[in-house]
Amino acid sequence: MEDKKGFSLRQKKPSRRPTISAPKQVSNQSGPVPPKNQGHPRVNALNEKPQNAKEDRPRRPGGNTADLVKRRYSTRFAQLPDFNNADVPPVPNGLPQQTSKLNYPVPSQPQNLNVDIAVLKNPELDAQNYSSTVLADASDQQLRDFQESLKKLKNRASIDLQQNVYQNRTYFIKISKEAEKLNEEMRTLRSLMSELNTSVNNLSSSASIPDPRAAFDDAATRARKQANRSSVANLEVMRNVELQALWKNVLGSQKFLPAIPGRHIVLEQACWLELDAATWKGRRQAHIVLLNDHLMIATMKKKRMDPANTVNGGTEPKAATMLVAEKCWPLQDIDMLDLASMSNARDRHEVTNAISIRCGHESFTYRSDRPTSADKNNLLLSFRKTTEELRQVGRADTDDGTKRKEAMKYHATRDPTLSNKTDLLRSLSNSRDRSEVLIDVDGKQQNLRWVESQIDELDIDIALQRFEDAARVVEKLRKLAKGLKGNSIAQELIVTKVDGRANKLADLVVLRLIDTHSFSKATQTNVAWLVRLGFNNRARESFLHARSDTITKRARQCIFEGDLRDYIFQVSFVYFTVMKNTVSIYQQCFPPPMMSACVNWAKGQLDGFNLILARQLSSIQRGSQTWNECMDQAKEHAALVDEVGLDFKELVRVKSE
Repeated sequence: MEDKKGFSLRQKKPSRRPTISAPKQVSNQSGPVPPKNQGHPRVNALNEKPQNAKEDRPRRPGGNTADLVKRRYSTRFAQLPDFNNADVPPVPNGLPQQTSKLNYPVPSQPQNLNVDIAVLKNPELDAQNYSSTVLADASDQQLRDFQESLKKLKNRASIDLQQNVYQNRTYFIKISKEAEKLNEEMRTLRSLMSELNTSVNNLSSSASIPDPRAAFDDAATRARKQANRSSVANLEVMRNVELQALWKNVLGSQKFLPAIPGRHIVLEQACWLELDAATWKGRRQAHIVLLNDHLMIATMKKKRMDPANTVNGGTEPKAATMLVAEKCWPLQDIDMLDLASMSNARDRHEVTNAISIRCGHESFTYRSDRPTSADKNNLLLSFRKTTEELRQVGRADTDDGTKRKEAMKYHATRDPTLSNKTDLLRSLSNSRDRSEVLIDVDGKQQNLRWVESQIDELDIDIALQRFEDAARVVEKLRKLAKGLKGNSIAQELIVTKVDGRANKLADLVVLRLIDTHSFSKATQTNVAWLVRLGFNNRARESFLHARSDTITKRARQCIFEGDLRDYIFQVSFVYFTVMKNTVSIYQQCFPPPMMSACVNWAKGQLDGFNLILARQLSSIQRGSQTWNECMDQAKEHAALVDEVGLDFKELVRVKSE
């Protein structure tokens, strides 16, 4: 068998790999080897051969490739052309100019790196590309300057943002006040339009349906009624007279309709017949009385006669009748329906003048004795108009109650200090409009909205820690409240609001006083603010307490290292030096009548020093040299307070057990 697996037309590559030979030394076979003491081979070649002599260099294996590579790297380029030649024609203007993708300005001189605000405001700014472009050739100092410029720009933007926030808040408060004022005016306008609409409806109904009793009234009676209607007092008198006449004519009506302010009779009709709900047959005569808040039904009943009383020799007199109050309902609890509009055509002629009164699950039917439907229409129209007026009054009362609750909630949430002032909140909510409470400010009448604007400005000053402006506003409002003698509501409201803001302002000033109690001028300013706010005692206590903490802190920093005299020297120097400075600052900040508190404080600090001195000298024999030196040192430092008018040298002592 043959060893070949198959036949292929491809030419097999030689399996022999190229071998890399070691470097070989080029030897000169035509002549002797030059001696070692000769110079550089190039110099020797110049000295031995003429200029036109040509010697073939020995070739290494693969010489063609090496010659091509050498020829490539030894190519000499021609001289560059002069681009500044004036004979070259100019570039046309119509050609588009090539622009770079980056629009960031690259400074020509890297010495001055300025921050371009317009570039930073661009929302499509790529910070990495911008920084790499601008700071490509910047030095270390230039990077620091550029960083400082960015920090300044950031601080400036933060300050501008804060000012914009405060300014927008002020505008928002003003707009809120204007919106509230506009809302109140719209409510007033809505109520006036409702009253006008009701009056127009009343006039139109009165003009369309005449009163049947007016035909029987003479000219003198109508003139007298018109004159009485012109006066509110006379109108009330007329209503009371009509109500008393009703009590007299209808038995039991006073039990259903007692006298209350504003109650009056709207319509009274005696031409009705009560019908049976099942058969619609007449049962008895009915008298309907419509008031502004109730509807009363009275029926005709016979009076009881005494049998002993006879007329004409034993004949009985005619039975007399009287009206008795049978039913009475509030208008908001009943409905009055026209049965003519609810019945079909077959039964409509039977119930043309009938009405139905429904109260809950009960229903009562009444029919007019008159052949015309004028009485029924007049009753239905008066009932609807009176019910609508009563509903409007109830809605107005509900709105007033809601307004009072909203006003109380508004004041309680706006000023937490008013949450405990229930009487003041109730007085404010009872007033229909807070703007009705007027106060006199520099000869001008201002309402409570002006007071609220001043309080808002005071809140802004406190938030921004503008203590001088805030203290001035507090003094102004307190002076204004003190001058309001006849307006107790406004006076109590202003005092409550101002006192709450004054306490908040005093807290901030006290914190500042505690931080700067070691500086005389700053302490004088802080104490002056607290005195103007009316917190004299708080300023004194805060200052002295801060100084006590300073003495305790400095005394604890004194370390006992074995030398008792040195330790007593340090502690006594701390105590009496701080006491001297405290008394000096106190005399500059507070009036002389308040100096006794500072003296008591200094006496208390001296007692504390005496306790420390007694504790340290407890192991030292009284009268020894160390004892005497320590006592002399303490008394020498106690003489420091002599400069401020205090003599404590004789009070520095150690009590014997």
